[in-house]
Amino acid sequence: MEGRRRWEDMEVDCLAHIFRRLSLEDLTLRVPFVCKAWVRAAMDPLCWRSLNLRDLDFMPWSNFTKTFTAQYALRRFSFSGFLKLAVARSHGGAVELKFPLPFGASFRDLVYASHECPRLKSLALPNLLRADEPQIPELVGKWKELETLEMESKPSSFSEMVREISLNCGSFSGLRMWGSIKKKDVSAIADCLPRIKHLSLSKSYLPKEQLVEIINGCRELETLRVNKCIGFEADEEVVRRASGIKTFEHEGCKLFDESDCDMDECDPLYVHVI
Repeated sequence: MEGRRRWEDMEVDCLAHIFRRLSLEDLTLRVPFVCKAWVRAAMDPLCWRSLNLRDLDFMPWSNFTKTFTAQYALRRFSFSGFLKLAVARSHGGAVELKFPLPFGASFRDLVYASHECPRLKSLALPNLLRADEPQIPELVGKWKELETLEMESKPSSFSEMVREISLNCGSFSGLRMWGSIKKKDVSAIADCLPRIKHLSLSKSYLPKEQLVEIINGCRELETLRVNKCIGFEADEEVVRRASGIKTFEHEGCKLFDESDCDMDECDPLYVHVI
């Protein structure tokens, strides 16, 4: 047994390469409390390049927030404080940032990330207030290396945002969102992002006319996901037009909603709950 090398005796660089595969929960609540060598390795910016905050439960009553508050001797838990801790440990090297959806993040946190995480390649936005949406285009345009963007709903400033992406994000290739996809939205995608590779509009209101315009205008699409959309059915024409797309997913699409309401009449208050 004495001849075996102990984990705490490993080089910090080696430990960091191992710890980079751990979750943020492990990096904050477990690894730092093992030994000094593990603390040093867990602080390496390599471990904080991917900040997937959606894996954590930030509700005040969750085990994570209670444990974090106790172990770091805090009076109360703050999502903004946790974000600043994670971003600080990345030393500006974070390439992925996914904000939580149901609780915690604010527009101020997004502004902070736009200043402190300039090298992001993948971003998943939090749910924002409608009053904050006009400022999204300017913020997104700051991430010059951005490649993929996820939004849980289409912002009112969508057209402006797409324009900023086209002007500032030369490597942009993937967009995921849902909502009521109008003609002006499709025109913005086709005009500003004609070389987009991956597009997901599942659970949206998407008329056939808009879908066809996307297919015709984005000739380099490799992935198009429009599952559970309302507004079209995947008939022979749609399938034929999309035949050049490597992955075309359209399961569960319907021409009308269950009440047979013409969705144009319901727009823009369309909400599709699964």
